[in-house]
Amino acid sequence: MVIDCAGRSLVLDQPVVMGVLNVTPDSFSDGGRFIAADIAVERGIEMVADGAAILDIGGESTRPGAELISIQQELDRVLPVFEELVQAIDVPISIDTRHPEVMLAATAAGAGMINDVNALRAPTALAVAVESGAAVCLMHMQATPQTMQDAPCYADPVLEIVQFLRERIAACEAAGLSCAKIVVDPGFGFGKTLSHNLQLLGHIDQFIELGVPVLVGLSRKKMFGDILQKPIDQRLCGSLAGAVIAAERGARIIRCHDVGETVDVLKVWSAMAQQVSEIN
Repeated sequence: MVIDCAGRSLVLDQPVVMGVLNVTPDSFSDGGRFIAADIAVERGIEMVADGAAILDIGGESTRPGAELISIQQELDRVLPVFEELVQAIDVPISIDTRHPEVMLAATAAGAGMINDVNALRAPTALAVAVESGAAVCLMHMQATPQTMQDAPCYADPVLEIVQFLRERIAACEAAGLSCAKIVVDPGFGFGKTLSHNLQLLGHIDQFIELGVPVLVGLSRKKMFGDILQKPIDQRLCGSLAGAVIAAERGARIIRCHDVGETVDVLKVWSAMAQQVSEIN
């Protein structure tokens, strides 16, 4: 399976790692570490050397309760990084944004994927995505980053989120976006309790039935803090366990901060899976 990211290929025969690069002062895990463009570029190159198959650059924090910023602020953060990294690396680069203006500018600067927590529901977002030629990742989020964790509620989180993503895939196809360019993300932690997140993780196979690759973003999230009773900087083991569980259930893109460690555990899992397949 190969996703065409505006001319750069993302091969998904095995689970791959998407490296998270937040050029923000307030993201929940590494906010402020890579706000300077030169440091962000250096980090991006490092993640590719560690095995990232794609990078995801974001200039607006979407953590619970995040403050809103202007479109110009977001552009000022991400565009200098895109302009340099596009020349420095040969893997696809994704823009993590929910704003059509940023999608337009970033794809013009070389972004090969649009990773949208709002699943291209903003006015003109879908049209921009179609025109850009980029691949897209459609994520589920209940409410907004400012309110999503106030009181998340579902009758059946798995069925409801699968149906939401099915409808968004249909909307994309109706607008002219090929299904071969679509990835879906259940949206762990975006309007979900610990119970909701665990139900989603245990039923990744139901998202596979949508017929497009599944991306999971579990890295360092609060669900592991709740389970392990550990702060953000001590959640690596939980994140790695989540990555293996997701891969075992069919996820093809693991979005994470700790690229080298995640690449290593996926290599071990893939070797085991290959051996079992050959025996059977």
